[in-house]
Amino acid sequence: MPAHRRGALAPVLLALMLAAGPAARAAGPDSFAPMIRRVLPAVVNIRITETVTPQDDPFSFLPPELQQQFRERFHQRKEKMQGAGSGFIIDPSGFIVTNDHVVGKADQITVDLADGTELPARVVGTDELTDVALIRVKADRPLPYVAWGDSRGVEVGDWVVAAGNPFGLGGSISAGIVSARGRDIGAGPFDDFIQIDAPINPGNSGGPVFNEQGQVIGVDTAIASPTGASVGIGFAIPSEIASRIVADLREHGRVERGWLGVSVQDPSANEDRHGPSGVLIAAVERNGPALRAGLRAGDMVTAVNGQPVDNARGLIRQIAQAAPGSQVRLTLRRQGREMELNITVGQRPSGQG
Repeated sequence: MPAHRRGALAPVLLALMLAAGPAARAAGPDSFAPMIRRVLPAVVNIRITETVTPQDDPFSFLPPELQQQFRERFHQRKEKMQGAGSGFIIDPSGFIVTNDHVVGKADQITVDLADGTELPARVVGTDELTDVALIRVKADRPLPYVAWGDSRGVEVGDWVVAAGNPFGLGGSISAGIVSARGRDIGAGPFDDFIQIDAPINPGNSGGPVFNEQGQVIGVDTAIASPTGASVGIGFAIPSEIASRIVADLREHGRVERGWLGVSVQDPSANEDRHGPSGVLIAAVERNGPALRAGLRAGDMVTAVNGQPVDNARGLIRQIAQAAPGSQVRLTLRRQGREMELNITVGQRPSGQG
């Protein structure tokens, strides 16, 4: 291109870039303020008191069967520990969602509403495996509340807003984007976290993560940090999971999950590498549903009710979603032969990971 043409073109390109600037900035929200005004009254601070045994246990050297006996004999002193977290109201009658690790062991729970009202709360139910809890307060008026959104529609790069009680500074807001989906951080068998870079800190636990419409698409539960404070890596329980857990807690006070009674593992790389993927049954528990139905160690499960399974975590989740007492159809390979097996799902034992 001739030099004089390049020189004439430069101002045109600059003008186009300047013109594109406001349009590019307009792709993001101008302000979250209208949405925040609408949803913040439903975000609460949670204060708890918990009884703990001092860590310097003078009886820890004794055999386990004698420890409790000596603690009772000498009336070992216990201490009261204060804690704080966040939550959000999902029903005007006072149902509040938070984390199990916030309220699961609390002796006393106090909820601070956005208008300064303090109300005692009771635990409706908790689920340790997903770190979801449901508590309730009683007020003399209908309370402000927020609605669940659909986390399945959330994409990496979407704007999100986190609200809560970081470091005891109630009513705090931070904004960022979704950094990743489907994170497994080793917290439990149902890890499927949304990773966000909106700053969350101690005290944010149990607080809501909103989309731009003001719907709850996640529940803050953990951070990755070398310091204990935010470094831009936070994790939220997707609303797809949390809302189902909350519905069970509200109806039953507990979560009922399906269970086969097997140990499973992903197959090794050289195992059946030309066949369809699947999950290896490593062991079958005695008197469990799987054993009664004829499932054997060494079987390779490839589908549940016709839905393919690619890894052990996926199989555990699909079975857990089945109601205890219902039947599931497993497609499996046994010694090179494909077959199907109907199994009546059992109730997952309490506390099993």
